[in-house]
Amino acid sequence: LWRATKSSLRFASGFLVSPFSVAITKDIDFYSRFSPSPLSMKQFLDFGSENACEKTSFAFLRQELPVRLANIMKEINLLPDNLLRTPSVRLVQSWYMQSFQDILQFKERNAEEKKTIYDFIDTVIKIRNRHNDVIPTMAQGVVEYKDAYGMDPVVSQNLQYFLDRFYMSRISIRMLMNQHTLLFGGKVKVNPAHPKQIGGIDPHCYVSDVIKDAYENARNLCDRYYMNSPELVLEEFNCKYTFTDTPINVVYVPSHLYHMVFELFKNAMRATMELYGDSMEYPPVQVQIALGSEDLTVKVSDRGGGVPLRKIDRLFTYTYSTAPKPDMDRSHAAPLAGYGYGLPISRLYARYFQGDLKLYSLEGFGTDAVIYIRALSTESIERLPVYNKSAWKHYKTIHEADDWCVPSKEPRDMTTYRRF
Repeated sequence: LWRATKSSLRFASGFLVSPFSVAITKDIDFYSRFSPSPLSMKQFLDFGSENACEKTSFAFLRQELPVRLANIMKEINLLPDNLLRTPSVRLVQSWYMQSFQDILQFKERNAEEKKTIYDFIDTVIKIRNRHNDVIPTMAQGVVEYKDAYGMDPVVSQNLQYFLDRFYMSRISIRMLMNQHTLLFGGKVKVNPAHPKQIGGIDPHCYVSDVIKDAYENARNLCDRYYMNSPELVLEEFNCKYTFTDTPINVVYVPSHLYHMVFELFKNAMRATMELYGDSMEYPPVQVQIALGSEDLTVKVSDRGGGVPLRKIDRLFTYTYSTAPKPDMDRSHAAPLAGYGYGLPISRLYARYFQGDLKLYSLEGFGTDAVIYIRALSTESIERLPVYNKSAWKHYKTIHEADDWCVPSKEPRDMTTYRRF
């Protein structure tokens, strides 16, 4: 009977489902009609203050998580069929389907019952752990597809569009789950490691401290690989408060800032060490932090030789990497090593709360990487993908030929040019 059932599996709404889960596809269709509700950093803070209510958080998450999951699950279905059939992408789909079902179990449960609240915490933690390897697994799916079918410009463009939205959705979902579990999941209300943080947010995140921590860890990696490393030169410019010596701080998620800066340090150190080779002296990595009325800006500058202009955009492309192909054995490989996802994911962290990450390069000299963060918590609002007609059209539109002349790789031989 089970073999017969397995053989009768069919696709409904793009997802491989069995008879007992057909109803779930209807729920996905239903929740995908709603747009996610973006929260500002100030809303996260206000909610996580002393008046934080676990029941209110539960009521919000049991509605919001299915909406965010369903929106991106509908978009997964718009990927090329051959990509959807890869083992890795099907595994990711199964994780999302299971997590969606897990959350829906709480749709009708009573928030006044303690068991409901306890069960919800456990479920959120299980979902978070289940999705730990989503990024490398989806990346492996892209590799499987690329190895089997190649990569044409249209598919590459659609993949870039999708992965930016998919990983941004993942960042937002984990943000909600982390806030809930950090605020309500522990027996101790205050995290002893970070007593001033409200969940994962630090109301006074001292930027230089996070940068120094990221530098030291990147330096340790560099020392192990190259037996040396460039020094750090750090400067702060508090343009908002001229007459204060207080180190610059901002309302932010320290782990997000650390992720971005650590990635930039790794790239800067690698470029510097490979350019200067066996030299005994290396130019330092320079970091400048500036706080204005609207933006907090962090600039990481190296003298690692830079990259040509034509390669700048490639560095943010998921299908491009300068590192060796990764080993899928997680015990022997650094996270994301070889997938080339460091910079694009870092840019998503910056954009998540309406900031950005940009690269400016002087080929032959070095590169400036600039992180922009909103200085005001009221303007740091989640940037969330929404599944709608515009998103659907992006995948279905036939991309026309470029309306600018494409230069020939070979120069024209003017002696054979004929006038018409």
